[in-house]
Amino acid sequence: MSISPAPPRRLLGLSQEAIQQVVAAAQSLEAGRADEAERQLAPARAAYPAHAEVLRLTAGIASLQGRAIEAIRAIQQAVAQRPDDPLYQNTLGTVLAEAGEYDEAIAALKRCCELQPGYAVAWYNLGVLLTRCVRNDEAVAALETAVALAPDHVQARALLADLLRVANRADEAAAEYRRIIATRPYAGMAWWGLADIKTLPFAPNDIERMRDALVDAHASDDDRMATGFALAKALDDEGHYAQSLTALEQANAIALRRRRWDAAGFARAMVGMRAAFVPPPVSTPEPIGREVIFIVSLPRSGSTLIEHILASHPRVEGAGELPNLPLVIAEESRRRRQPFPQWVGAMQPEDWQRLGQRYLARTTHWTRERAMFTDKLPNNWYFIGAIRAMLPAAHILAVRRDPLETCFSCYRQRLPAGHDYTRTFDGLATFWREFDTSIRAALALHPANLLEVVYEHLIAEPEREIRRLLEFCGLPFDPHCLEFHTTQRDVRSPSAMQVRQPLRRDTARAPRYGALLDPLRVALGLPLVGA
Repeated sequence: MSISPAPPRRLLGLSQEAIQQVVAAAQSLEAGRADEAERQLAPARAAYPAHAEVLRLTAGIASLQGRAIEAIRAIQQAVAQRPDDPLYQNTLGTVLAEAGEYDEAIAALKRCCELQPGYAVAWYNLGVLLTRCVRNDEAVAALETAVALAPDHVQARALLADLLRVANRADEAAAEYRRIIATRPYAGMAWWGLADIKTLPFAPNDIERMRDALVDAHASDDDRMATGFALAKALDDEGHYAQSLTALEQANAIALRRRRWDAAGFARAMVGMRAAFVPPPVSTPEPIGREVIFIVSLPRSGSTLIEHILASHPRVEGAGELPNLPLVIAEESRRRRQPFPQWVGAMQPEDWQRLGQRYLARTTHWTRERAMFTDKLPNNWYFIGAIRAMLPAAHILAVRRDPLETCFSCYRQRLPAGHDYTRTFDGLATFWREFDTSIRAALALHPANLLEVVYEHLIAEPEREIRRLLEFCGLPFDPHCLEFHTTQRDVRSPSAMQVRQPLRRDTARAPRYGALLDPLRVALGLPLVGA
């Protein structure tokens, strides 16, 4: 999302020297260099602490640096001076969004678009935020407006294509990705978008074009990483498995140059998280949360399939990967000025009830038409203990798949930020083991409130497993759940296209690679090929 620089009229009241400082800070902020912007703005901030534009940039800097409260306070002071300025409403929306205040952020961005309907950046920002909130129909409308206003806005066009893919409009999505590639042949996001459609084949010369894109002087590291994943998919489709694996290693190596995942630190954190909820805290006295079905898993484990089956039931809304539970936990951490789970021991039943009610308030959008909804943010398995305390009547499904298939699928997928563990086989194995340990511990503590769903069992005996799922969620059997592939709904996950096809039993990919995956087998403690 973009803060955007200010035009000259908003700089009235500043000295010429301060104007130069503000302009320089705005340019650094737009480039994402918050520390540099802070240094450049410091003299103007000291001389003009109450100037609206200084406050706006202060808010943008603080937001990028993670100081949410300071950022919100500064932009609110700026907006109070210029309430009808669309640029200030845009910055307000951006700052609120980064703080997790999504409803308020959407309201500010909509106000910005009302004030200046031709402001393409604001329409794009609104589309980004609506996408985060899984309000996809509204997001498509906002992004279509952004693209109409600024046809060369590549990020808007790429996100629009992503959402068209989510809505099962594969041909339209592919056309948007191809439009990007026509003008920017090195655009990794477009190459990966084509790969992620999965049900549409690459063109005969696409492999050669992607190899050219990888050495294009205009390509950024992000472009090369995304194109590398796409190239690996194309090579896999052609049966060139060793070459595909090499392309994956090279793509993941780019990410590793930026940041390595701290496997030991993560394992320690998970030990502490599990210990914080043993014994389970006394939960809210009210049996709230019956309308929620949490689906937790590692990525690429079958959780999208489970959600699509449940969303085929007339009483269930498939909401997708909602951000609300981690945001509620983060709000409490800020309120108590302690990181989760350090504050768990101080929580009283009424505190847990307050958090549960806050979660339900943030998700009312999903119960407008149906009685229940799914929340399938994969990493919510971190918070199973908190879910049980906050929402004691909620249903929790833990989905697992063969560890080799799961980890290799994660390694092949260009997952969003926050999945650094997928870059190496050792990282994947550590993450898998912590998931496995946490689910086993949760099943022992909450056997009546947590159901383990095994992907391979569902594939082998779908009707039996689907009946079991529905019974656990307190739902009557409905034959539509067996014909889930005919259900029309948005699916925002890498499996969006697969779940719209009848159930397949040939999804295992590791056997095609044979001994090439022995390093991953070693990391997971599995027998080697031929052993």
